[in-house]
Amino acid sequence: MTGLGLVASWFCAVLQASPATQIKLPDPKFKMEVFAEGLDTPRTLARADDGTVFVGTRSDKIYAIRLDEKERKAAEIKVLYSGLNAPNGVVVHKNTLYFAEIHQIYKVENVSWKTLNSVKLPKPFYTELLNNPHHGYRVLAVGPDEKLYFGLGVPCNVCVPPKNYGSLARISLDGKKFEIIAEGIRNSVGFDWDPVSKLLWFSDNGRDWLGDNLPPCELNQISKPGQHFGFPYCHGGMVADPEFSSSDPKACEKYEAPQVKLGAHVAPLGIHFYRGKQFPEHYRNALFVAEHGSWNRSAPVGYRIAVATFDSNRKVTKYEAFTEGWLARDRHVLARPVGFLELPDGSLLVTDDFGGKIFRISYAATP
Repeated sequence: MTGLGLVASWFCAVLQASPATQIKLPDPKFKMEVFAEGLDTPRTLARADDGTVFVGTRSDKIYAIRLDEKERKAAEIKVLYSGLNAPNGVVVHKNTLYFAEIHQIYKVENVSWKTLNSVKLPKPFYTELLNNPHHGYRVLAVGPDEKLYFGLGVPCNVCVPPKNYGSLARISLDGKKFEIIAEGIRNSVGFDWDPVSKLLWFSDNGRDWLGDNLPPCELNQISKPGQHFGFPYCHGGMVADPEFSSSDPKACEKYEAPQVKLGAHVAPLGIHFYRGKQFPEHYRNALFVAEHGSWNRSAPVGYRIAVATFDSNRKVTKYEAFTEGWLARDRHVLARPVGFLELPDGSLLVTDDFGGKIFRISYAATP
């Protein structure tokens, strides 16, 4: 076989190999299957009352998926909207779909599979988002206070951000009353509320070009509005920035330290507190983290789902791999996890924006 033939044969083998069959799970009773495929950069997920799953993307599309209840996978996929500006963020609250482009947010009321064919793209109901694609992918969530939350990533690797950049913000559901709730955040694209403490947690991606091992990426907790988490002066609660804090050895003492220091460059994206009952008991109220994976480290890291478990005081006692093998031993990328959605039966959906898939992770009492 010629060299070109060998390459073609290897490439076909890679295409035929399903990440769902190669990724390592923590227990033989766990199963990972393809829920949907053929999607263009799926990122975040939301579910309507009738079971319709909406998919935000890094491309120009919003998808809607009809669930096959018996098989627990996609029965039908349709493009709900196209021609959008990276509609990354989706959330459904009281059967109203909210989705965010980089620069504005829309809402569609009374969403269901039966009504989708008659749903035209509405006018945006909030148009004041910062319109910069650098760290500009929006993630949406509705909090316990009935407000819509989103991150405003900085338009740089490291800089003193312009006004309102580098923050988590919220608005009321009528699109009014904008407020910053936390600052000093480089780029958060995942947040969720602890079902026990009721506090908001968020992931944050560390800056680049301080070497392979610095600074750590972060998991943070907001205990009150107005907290500052250090960017650009301190990273990971431990690394004073060489440009902005070089003359201040105590720079990091001024800011909120992370609850968990993750590996440098692992790129934590979506996070999700598991509330279901299908997984074993020790995963109840644990925090799942999608480590999307490094792009500029000499030895790649991340490319996995990790999980943080807590003690009775809601302090993290362990942070460890939940699934591994999204990156093959030869450094070939099989998949990259991004966002989560917990289904009513307690199984967990996770998006893969590299392979255009959504996986479903389930647990059976008997393998």
